[in-house]
Amino acid sequence: MSASPDRPELALSPAGDGDFEALMSLRLAAMRESLERLGRFDPQRARERLSRGYQPAHTRHILRGGELVGFVVVVPREDGWQLDHLYVHPSAQREGVGSWVLEQVLAEADAVHMPVSVTALKYSDANRFYQRHGFELQAEGEWDWFYLRAAR
Repeated sequence: MSASPDRPELALSPAGDGDFEALMSLRLAAMRESLERLGRFDPQRARERLSRGYQPAHTRHILRGGELVGFVVVVPREDGWQLDHLYVHPSAQREGVGSWVLEQVLAEADAVHMPVSVTALKYSDANRFYQRHGFELQAEGEWDWFYLRAAR
């Protein structure tokens, strides 16, 4: 487990095979508002998307004071890292948790000079969040925007 020296209440810890249901519930809570705004909230589709790509080896819990408040999935690829999921429960949003997690991921990527890509739902607050952290828009899909943060 990696803890934050500047925010000791925050830590990342490995996820396991048995964590899927808890992470699924967390994802639904985190995405509900954005998806409802687009008329696309569908718990079954969300379950299918997460289950298709659930890789415990690349998944870490986000803990605040030992409590699960989110999760992050970073998948290494030949051409860089894919930030596949970063979800923070609404009760912990707008408190710097997501920024702290993203700073950890980007520091790890920088240490090995890897670019990081991410996909964000159109019109989600996540778009401003990723842009603030140095991601640049690369392409637009029907429902998503695709970003890249260059290797450093």
